[in-house]
Amino acid sequence: MAKNKMATIPILKSYNLKCHTIDSEKINVHLIPHSHDDVGWLKTVEEYYYGKHDEIQNVGVQYIIDSVLQALKRDPRRRYIQVETAFFWKWWGYQKDDKRKLFKSLVENGQIEMVGGGWSMNDEACVNYQSTINQFTWGLRLLNDTLGECGLPKIGWQIDPFGHSREQASIFKQMGFDAFFFVRLSKSTKDERKENADLEFLWKSSDSLTIFLLVFFQPTYTLLQMIFCWDYLQCSSDAINDDPESFEYNLDHKVEEFSEYIANYSKYYKTNNILFAMGGDFQYQAAERNYINIDRLIKGFQDHPDYNVFYSTPSCYYKAVSENKPNLTTFSDDFFPYAENNHAYWSGYYTSRPTIKRFERSGNNILQASQQY
Repeated sequence: MAKNKMATIPILKSYNLKCHTIDSEKINVHLIPHSHDDVGWLKTVEEYYYGKHDEIQNVGVQYIIDSVLQALKRDPRRRYIQVETAFFWKWWGYQKDDKRKLFKSLVENGQIEMVGGGWSMNDEACVNYQSTINQFTWGLRLLNDTLGECGLPKIGWQIDPFGHSREQASIFKQMGFDAFFFVRLSKSTKDERKENADLEFLWKSSDSLTIFLLVFFQPTYTLLQMIFCWDYLQCSSDAINDDPESFEYNLDHKVEEFSEYIANYSKYYKTNNILFAMGGDFQYQAAERNYINIDRLIKGFQDHPDYNVFYSTPSCYYKAVSENKPNLTTFSDDFFPYAENNHAYWSGYYTSRPTIKRFERSGNNILQASQQY
């Protein structure tokens, strides 16, 4: 693993952020509600958006955005991030002015943060860099046209690709992004970085380009799904009961459980800030169910002697870390090939399905030629 000397974190670019208060004397736990919405996987984009073929996957992205809007409107403390522009754009096109104004107001007051911003969360291993640039050009243009400056992302959010390329970091930096967040590193690499509290570092994609990099401590973006997950999909956690007069009261127990995770994972980072991604694949179709329980979890940590738990966004997390001015290691290589564990290398991923990869290259050639006229 190619590392260079220590360096200081880049200064946060000046743009308006509305973040909850950081406590310098405690571990600050940033809870980031999110839904990972694949732009095509088990179903087509249209089937995912409208919720068709529930027998394949019980998913309708249109319900996610509508449900989140209503949940955020009920409580200004709540936060959410929207990633894939493909689904946002399809939803936006069907909305009346009042719904559009509500979404835009939630972006402007900091409750919704647009991250990533590409048409999709693109692959980094097999796609050509021109296609990556094109899909970001289209996605970011649409966000600018609909939401304006407040809707332009500053954080790269690549939580699902299998391996990461230096070129992706370079593209993010050249687009003006502050930071790049992802999950999947080879197990041996991540274990080494965890041991050295080195999950936040600076990625030098060239001699002149450096971007802040955060790696989630968990092996996937759904680690908490079975313990602190209240969506009606893929979750089995008990609801939090915060009524002390109830025989089923369990808030103290949930706080104790969550505290164990905080104590364990906070040691992997250099500052007193830690991030928990609260969500998973196509979650928040019934957003209030998630938010009610997260509200109660946060309530359980009020006046806690060691931990400050609150809703947050990736930019607010980066702001908190940058204000600590940690000394970080630098890295200047790719993260390929990806190894899910010590005996499961994804090397075949780069050479399989040649027909579809050829189709992508051919389509990109036609697009590049068309753009010249």
